[in-house]
Amino acid sequence: MEEMNMQENARLVLGLRAAGWDEKKINDFILYIETGEEQYKPRPDKEEK
Repeated sequence: MEEMNMQENARLVLGLRAAGWDEKKINDFILYIETGEEQYKPRPDKEEK
């Protein structure tokens, strides 16, 4: 598998910001991609009722 370069990483972060993700959620997602640790795995947002 090919590694992502810095330009691709920047586009990923900018795309997630544009999608409304906050910095903590973005950082945790990147940590999950790199480590595979369950504690960083994205979870569905809780819907307000």
